[in-house]
Amino acid sequence: MEKTVKKTNDSVLNVNSLINIKKLIAVLVACIVIIIVAFKFIKVQDIVLKQIYPKKYNEYVEKYASQFNVDELLVYAIIKAESNFKYDIVSSSNAIGLMQLLDATAKETAENLGIEYKTQDLYDPEINIMLGIKYYSELLYEYDNNYLLALTAYNAGTGNVQKWIENDIIKPDGSDLENIPYKETNNYVRKIVRDYEIYKKLY
Repeated sequence: MEKTVKKTNDSVLNVNSLINIKKLIAVLVACIVIIIVAFKFIKVQDIVLKQIYPKKYNEYVEKYASQFNVDELLVYAIIKAESNFKYDIVSSSNAIGLMQLLDATAKETAENLGIEYKTQDLYDPEINIMLGIKYYSELLYEYDNNYLLALTAYNAGTGNVQKWIENDIIKPDGSDLENIPYKETNNYVRKIVRDYEIYKKLY
């Protein structure tokens, strides 16, 4: 009788152990499936985001960002905000090309580089990017490498930035750029800062 009970108990234990093992396997399989699905989702999400935030004209951006000591990912964010990578776009204020340069600004920057320049050159992606990055690097130098103030000046001009600082509208360290009085410039700087962070996460 005792042997029969022992055999029955052993059988129950074996069945319970088998059930527990099956449950454990099921949980492990579920975890693996979740990880695979999540990984694929993240991968697909990155692929989609890279279509929205591309690195177009990378051969020129990398070359001149390195030459003029500017973060290339910030340059992509600037180009996206300025032209959305359309090389032949012209704004209502006659800013031209990928980095939306005014003719006078481009001419002065070209002179600083010691190269010949004509307005039509701004439709050339390489020249536009070269002059745009060079001009932005000059703004960085002027504002002690403060990229936020340099961005503000790139859009609104150095005269306005100086006036806003002198009138205590924005701080000299650029820490309160939400106070930029021009709505266009305010939105412009916010957009580039946001896109710059996205570029850094993607690449």
